[in-house]
Amino acid sequence: MRPDSHEIYGRRRSRNLGVGLVLAAFVALVFAVTVVKLSEGAAIGHPEAGPPRSQLLPEGGN
Repeated sequence: MRPDSHEIYGRRRSRNLGVGLVLAAFVALVFAVTVVKLSEGAAIGHPEAGPPRSQLLPEGGN
């Protein structure tokens, strides 16, 4: 009997494959959310940054 032919190794391989697929799906989801948030921020001028600095300065300069 080969050492890798026991049923526990098949179960372990199956479980590891499932955990790997769930982890890969989570990483893909986080990446997709990041890309969408970055593209929306660039399209609308990044609202969390506040008004441009030129609007905060008085008319006369400093």
